[in-house]
Amino acid sequence: MADIAPLTPLRYASHIPLADVVAPPYDVIDDAQRKALADRHEDNVVRLILPEGEGDAKYENARTLLHRWREAGVLVRDPEPAFYRYDQTFSVAGGGRVRRRGFLGLVRVGPYEEGNVLPHERTLSGPKEDRLKLFRATQTNLSPGFMLYRDPALRLAAPLDHANVISEFRTADGIDHALAKIVDPDAMREIVRVVAESALLIADGHHRYETSLRYRNEVNAEPLWAEPRFFLVFLTNGDDPDLRVFPTHRLVHSVPDFSFEKVLTEAAALFDVQRLPAGSPVPTLPSGRPAFAAFDAQGAGAVLTLRSDANLATHPILGARPEVLRRTDVAILHDALLEQVLGITRDAQAKKTNLRYPQDATAALAEVRGGGGQALFVMNPTPVQVVREVAEAGEVMPQKSTFFYPKVLTGLLLHTLDPARTVPQAG
Repeated sequence: MADIAPLTPLRYASHIPLADVVAPPYDVIDDAQRKALADRHEDNVVRLILPEGEGDAKYENARTLLHRWREAGVLVRDPEPAFYRYDQTFSVAGGGRVRRRGFLGLVRVGPYEEGNVLPHERTLSGPKEDRLKLFRATQTNLSPGFMLYRDPALRLAAPLDHANVISEFRTADGIDHALAKIVDPDAMREIVRVVAESALLIADGHHRYETSLRYRNEVNAEPLWAEPRFFLVFLTNGDDPDLRVFPTHRLVHSVPDFSFEKVLTEAAALFDVQRLPAGSPVPTLPSGRPAFAAFDAQGAGAVLTLRSDANLATHPILGARPEVLRRTDVAILHDALLEQVLGITRDAQAKKTNLRYPQDATAALAEVRGGGGQALFVMNPTPVQVVREVAEAGEVMPQKSTFFYPKVLTGLLLHTLDPARTVPQAG
């Protein structure tokens, strides 16, 4: 189903320490972090993905800078077709370290209707327009997406072992990164074959993928294997037990006439409401049924667990949703409480009019209790299998329903989008 290919990417020259020039995905970098990354090294990739300048001038600045880096040998073409194995080793709660193994390659872009690539979240037009202007100016796919393939039998474990390490480093967050080239023809063919057996699920980078598709349609390069027809992506096994999905929580602010008591009272129609002692820390949430915790700025809190007799099919909003969505904590929260009780519409949710999406529940709770919000909803993570079921049903979840950890770094490889160049084929 999915059509992937190795690549001959642009890479940082070997004398440049990768640890100094890589960056997180553009959409998680705030102004302070952008400055810190740019100050770390004059050639840090953040200068390309979040270029300086006002208005459309910043895209031209990115084009000029990319050209200068290529001319100066900062970025060089690796002419040898390869997949690039990418390991990230990180600490987990309770101690110990876990390795997530995957690889960087190219995936042929196409509309979701083809069924080869599956989304699970809604996207916004603003970020896509921004990224499209950067695509046009640089003619380069600067940031990889992140997708999951199916391999329950772990058939790609051996092919991914056929790799030569080219860079190892640790980032400030304590994550160890290792990049290695896979050039063995048999290994590359097996990778292509196994990945082609299932649709790819987008874990992160919906806006980037949809931008790549729009750019492909604009360029309309004739060769079937032309570079603009492919998108740079990190692929990992969605069936790997070491795959980590963390929750993203919901911080509510600026809702007119907000009443936490009203939220809990109306929630009782669907939820068992267990009140917590004043000033309680973030609790461990139940996992058998949809559940989340709710806190207000005055120290009150409660754990809300979906009642066993709750009939979501008759709910005025959830009743119109497919059954697969009615089983997800995030859809239940967004429809039954955020929209139905607090009046935060789906459009307002998407625009973050009254919502922020923190990852650290303890820090977010302290922020709310310090006056930085009206309420915090603490979530369980959404299991990968549930995400895939939603996507395979042709549905999408609310924004920020998943947080696949760790994030894939930008700057390891860059994929040019020259319509006159073709991508290599494995075998």
